[in-house]
Order: sequence, then C-alpha cells, then structure tokens
Amino acid sequence: MKKSSPGKRIVVYSCCEESTRAVREGGKSVCAKVVVLANQKGGVGKTTTALNLAAVLAAKRKKVLLVDSDPQGNASSGVGMFNADPDKNIYQCYMRASDAAESIQPTNLKNLSVLPASIDLVGVEVELIDRDNREKQLRSILRPVRDQFHYIIVDCPPSLGLLTINGLTAADSVLIPLQCEYFAMEGLALLVETIRKVKKTLNPGLYIEGLLLTMFDRRNRLTHLVAEEIRAHFGNQVYKTVIPRNVRLSESPSHGKTILEYDKNSTGAKAFIQFGNEFLRRSKGD
Repeated sequence: MKKSSPGKRIVVYSCCEESTRAVREGGKSVCAKVVVLANQKGGVGKTTTALNLAAVLAAKRKKVLLVDSDPQGNASSGVGMFNADPDKNIYQCYMRASDAAESIQPTNLKNLSVLPASIDLVGVEVELIDRDNREKQLRSILRPVRDQFHYIIVDCPPSLGLLTINGLTAADSVLIPLQCEYFAMEGLALLVETIRKVKKTLNPGLYIEGLLLTMFDRRNRLTHLVAEEIRAHFGNQVYKTVIPRNVRLSESPSHGKTILEYDKNSTGAKAFIQFGNEFLRRSKGD
C-alpha cells in the first residue's frame, strides 16, 4: 500500500499493469478494491446493499464494477439487465468461453458497469469440482480488469458453497449485511469461521470490511436489542449507519433501478448515501 498524501491512501496492486484504460489517481495506475458481500442466510438485504452501495460509489465518480455471482441474477436485473446476452455473463467466464472484458456491460448509471449472472451459474459448482484451483477461478476472471475500476462489488449467493468461496478468495474484504433479528445472528459465527478458513488457506489478506445492520425498524424494541448485542460483540466493525425498512427500497429492483434512480429522496436512498460516505471514509482510513 502506498500513500499519495497525508490522510489519503491509494492501493496499488502488482496485478495491474499500465494501460490506456487503467484508472489513474495521483498519476498512478490503481487497482480495484474487491469487496464481496456474503451471508449464507437469505433475505438479509445482501443484494440490495450490493446494488445501492455500487450506485452511491458510482455517483461519487468512482469507477465501479458490480459482479453478479448469484444464479438468481437479482443484482443483474436490479440494474436493468433483465435479458443478458447468453454468451456474455459470468458463467461463460467460469467456463472459459468468454472473458470479463468481453462480458462486462454498461448500466444506465454513469461509472457503473455489471458483469451479469446467468441461470446456468447454478451448475457451476458441479462443473468446477474437478478443476485445479477451483476456488481461485473468480480471482483469475477479475484480475485482467482490475485496473479499470476503483471498486469491484461482488454479490454472492445465500450459501457457503463454491461460488461464495470463490468470492472470498478473490476479495480484499468482506462486507456482511445483517438483518436485525436473532435468527439472522445464528449463522454469523459459521460465516466468520468460513472467512477465517479462507484467510488461512486461500487468501491471507482477506479481512472483514464491516457489518451493516439492515431492515432496521426503529419502532421495534427487538431490533434495538439485537443491534446492541451485535455492536457489543463486534465493536467498531459495525457501521454506524443502519439501513431502515423502506418500501421504496423494496420496490426499486422490480423496476430495474437502484434507489438513487428510483427515488433519491426516499429514506432508503438517504440511508445508502450516508452508508456510502461512511464506507469511503473507512476505506481511505480517515
């Protein structure tokens, strides 16, 4: 890691070579920070967080790639990619029939691109089972395009299978969305243990970016109790920003829009803008 000036850090990785398409900051070619969103429990706001964090970062003039690594394809449809090219998606990248540069698609948001999913992705874990370095396939897929972005946000499926392991192996950090209810907490220990195992055996630099409390209902006493317990256990790893339950947030993906496009004045949009600011401050070490 190199410092460009006091209080400002630029991460430069050896995987990124000089090129005319490289993102530059301070006169140097920089490499994307890869952040994977993971939680084996479904319905915790993982894809909603991936979509809207990516949108906020893009609105702040960061070049962002959203990688949809979930066979459900909700991150793809959430940015308007309802009918992705069957020959240009992340499944074809895994099968080596296409590469990331060919498969990345623009979105309606400036600075935001997407590597879409395909329903075929559901079979990738079986198809990779006998491949050498099967846990490192996504790392290899993303390596050639990392100098074209500031951030790569990877949305993983709600499981701890091979797709999620690939995400953790390719990532610099893990962002964990966590719904404010006790059932959502039950699997957290298993996720943290999986992260530790990946760090030990596959990706020594992996760390937890932070925990984001989602679907927060200020009127519900249980919500506050769960939030207090999580903060007591994880301390500063929990973001100060919370994402509230919000109808507009729930509606926006069905229209193929992020919350900034759908209703930028909604409570959900304001929460994600605040979260994006906190995310950037932490990423830069401010």
